[in-house]
Amino acid sequence: MATENRINFWRRNAKVPGRYPKDTKPKFNNLKSKKASSFHEFARSTNDAWDIDDEEDEDFLGNPAPASLQSVSTQSQQQQNQAGDTETWESHRPAPPRTEAEKLQDVQEEDTEHVNDKVVRSSSDTHLNTSSVRSPLQKQHTLPVRPIIPLVARISDQNASGAPPMTVREKSRLDKFKQLLASPNTDLEELRKHSWSGIPREVRPITWRLLSGYLPANKERRELVLKRKREEYFGFIEQYYHSRTDEHYKDTYRQIHIDIPRTNPLIPLFQQPVVQEVFERILFIWAIRHPASGYVQGINDLVTPFFVVFLSEFVTEDVESFEVAALPLDTQRNIEADSFWCMSKLLDGIQDNYTFAQPGIQNKVKALEELVSRIDEDIHNHFKKYEVEYLQFAFRWMNNLLMRELPLRCTIRLWDTYQAEAEGFSHFHLYVCAAFLIEWRKEILSMVDFQGLLMLLQNLPTIHWGNEEVGLLLAEAYRLKYMFADAPSHYKR
Repeated sequence: MATENRINFWRRNAKVPGRYPKDTKPKFNNLKSKKASSFHEFARSTNDAWDIDDEEDEDFLGNPAPASLQSVSTQSQQQQNQAGDTETWESHRPAPPRTEAEKLQDVQEEDTEHVNDKVVRSSSDTHLNTSSVRSPLQKQHTLPVRPIIPLVARISDQNASGAPPMTVREKSRLDKFKQLLASPNTDLEELRKHSWSGIPREVRPITWRLLSGYLPANKERRELVLKRKREEYFGFIEQYYHSRTDEHYKDTYRQIHIDIPRTNPLIPLFQQPVVQEVFERILFIWAIRHPASGYVQGINDLVTPFFVVFLSEFVTEDVESFEVAALPLDTQRNIEADSFWCMSKLLDGIQDNYTFAQPGIQNKVKALEELVSRIDEDIHNHFKKYEVEYLQFAFRWMNNLLMRELPLRCTIRLWDTYQAEAEGFSHFHLYVCAAFLIEWRKEILSMVDFQGLLMLLQNLPTIHWGNEEVGLLLAEAYRLKYMFADAPSHYKR
């Protein structure tokens, strides 16, 4: 009886972790468009963030677009014309804030960057055959026309410059972090305990280096380790980076080169040529040092939180529009090397997500399905009724660690906790995904067709989320972890 009352409390109380108060929860109206009878039918009439890969490859090689792509575009336009008088998703509700995955579709992934109306090419382009790239006009015939939305997501959080002065509690937390970090041998368990609820911006770079295992707990050894690891990374650059145009590696480098402009395309920081070249080097060196997986789409996103956090160590204003080229070259190199090593540490724990057939992701999606069936049977049965497979929306949640669903500032806060948790990225993430799904329970159950459900799950309106919402999400995930600690058994193997 006590257990039942406790569960009912969490479900009915609007102020518990992971729940919006009723008067602030985003509203979604029912979709009144034609029902798609299957995922394959739905897929034929929609586009995903990765559907333009073939087109990008053609751009990269300087070949014209395949006729099939133009045919798909024509069919899509015909469908839009036929549906002119029907009520659509967009006409039935205020347009929700767009997720990162949708923003990526708005960007025409070309191998050039436009800065102040001038075309700026990466210095790496001299190694590539891009002599006959198609014009933007030709691209418009093969990409769906999408509305342009203003960028409202900010990287900065409550501890960034320009924010209100710290409260007494925040100052006390910062002092505690400084005390731990200044000790001759940092107590990592104590550091994790304090980091779980968020790390102050001022000490986040050094704390992330320690929690990721990049730096030792012994304070005296840190400078020597940093110097050695940074030199080692640039030794890899000298030894291997020239081989990116070799026959054996050119496909890997080409895919990296295509994906980099898609990485947070609406944040100016990541569109700077110097930053894109940093990402190219980091991803290429990681790929050739890990041949079991190589480079897989999605890994490019995992560099960005580390890069932003380590850049913030040298930037007082918001980093979103900061010109990285203005930093001293040594500082740029240190940020690049530290980002590489910390990303490598993260991927060491989840590399089976990116090996052949991505078995890690498949297991985690299956685990999420089993967990949700126990947490909220109504949602689980609703998906079954409308033939929604968890893989259709949760693959991206696992592949990109929810980075396409949350603003970057929220990802950074989320990763504070992931690095404080034992197996945060590989295990606790499952419960975060479950809590994230249950957060949208009302909206999910209001959708009564396959297409509406999938569109909702791929466009959840989190662009205005901040530290408070992420904190509630993590609290709910923590509760789920200890309520369902035995689930699912195959996931823990």
